[in-house]
Amino acid sequence: MSNIEIRHRHSRKKADARAAIERIAEHIAEKFDVAYAWDGDQLAFDRSGVHGLIKLVGKEIQVSAHLSFFLAMLRGPIEAEIRRYLDEEFGPESNGGNGAG
Repeated sequence: MSNIEIRHRHSRKKADARAAIERIAEHIAEKFDVAYAWDGDQLAFDRSGVHGLIKLVGKEIQVSAHLSFFLAMLRGPIEAEIRRYLDEEFGPESNGGNGAG
C-alpha cells in the first residue's frame, strides 16, 4: 500500500477553512468518484482502492490517503491533484506544500 501525507498551512477562520475543504472534497468526489463524510473536524473519504482523511487542525490542513497496490502507480498524479486543489483554495505555501509521502 502506498500513502500520501500532505500538510498545508492556512490563515482562514475555521468555518471558512471547512467550507474550502468541502469544495475540495466535491472536486475530488466528482473527478475520482470518491464518497466522503464529515466527522467533527475531519472529512473521511473512500472508494475502491483508496481511503483517507482530510483534517482541519488549527491553522493546518492535514491530508492522509492510503492507496491500494493498483492505485499506487497513480500516486504522483493523485497527490498533485490534491495539492493543486489546496493551492487553489488556500493559496500556495512558500515552502512548496511541505508534506511527506
